[in-house]
Amino acid sequence: MADSVLVTGAGGAAGISVLNALLAAGVRTVAVDCDAMAAGLSLGHASDVVPPAHDPKFVDVLAELAVSQGADAVVPTVAEELIALGARADDLADSGVAVWVPSQRTVERCSDKALFATTLGEAGIATPATGWVASDVSGPWIVKPRSGRGSRDVYPCDSAEEVTWALRRMPEPIVQTRLAGREFTVDALVDRDGRFAGGVPRWRLETRGGISTKGETFADDRVLIGAAAVLDAVGLRGVACVQGFVTEDDDVVFVECNPRFSGGLPLSLAAGADLVGEYVRAVRGLPVRSSRLGYRPGVRMTRRFCEVFEG
Repeated sequence: MADSVLVTGAGGAAGISVLNALLAAGVRTVAVDCDAMAAGLSLGHASDVVPPAHDPKFVDVLAELAVSQGADAVVPTVAEELIALGARADDLADSGVAVWVPSQRTVERCSDKALFATTLGEAGIATPATGWVASDVSGPWIVKPRSGRGSRDVYPCDSAEEVTWALRRMPEPIVQTRLAGREFTVDALVDRDGRFAGGVPRWRLETRGGISTKGETFADDRVLIGAAAVLDAVGLRGVACVQGFVTEDDDVVFVECNPRFSGGLPLSLAAGADLVGEYVRAVRGLPVRSSRLGYRPGVRMTRRFCEVFEG
């Protein structure tokens, strides 16, 4: 059986994007998800249901499935899986299955928004003022979970009273100064030596559930240099999506870093950056080719119509 790639999170936008990219490249795929009704399971040459990442059997089931299907590499697309896979990377390697995920410390720096803000502040990277109550930072404000995904439980607030109300809506909330301007994401890849191999900046023109549904690639060296600095500050190796704003004052400010593929990945792929292919090469121990990560600015996408336009 030819080598295959096992892709987790087949029910999510990122998992579906990775599966489609591998399929387009002629790669045999094994699609898995903890939900038997996950939409992307039908995309794989083979598929199966696996336990969720918090289940003690998760890695063992994944390893058994990979071996039985001839998969020599695992591409995780769910952030909650990263620590479990990293802890068992040597066991997977002993089974002939390669996985490459960030360190536990890096995952914590990215998933804990308060720690992320502190890390960027210590590195001198612009990020919103962060605190625990309205009086800690200047308004207008945004209240969000200290650890969370997408746009769930995120509340924009225009008064201290609204902040107080929002703080009661979730455990462990943080308060940040709310930014105004153009929101962007950078889909990026850092090689095993910590070198920023390439990235694609794209405007987030419309989002649903925290996932970009309309966007446009653009060129701005400040954004790419800043994203590289963010990834260096958190110590990330591998794939990531970095989010931020170009403010109304034309400042570049970074707000988040997710150590995984993004839901808006199809636009970066359509713009010419082979992020999936180069990541899989790196998983298998091969060098990342920066020449394969160039992109075209001005490429627009609307997921609603599944169309990509050249600007």
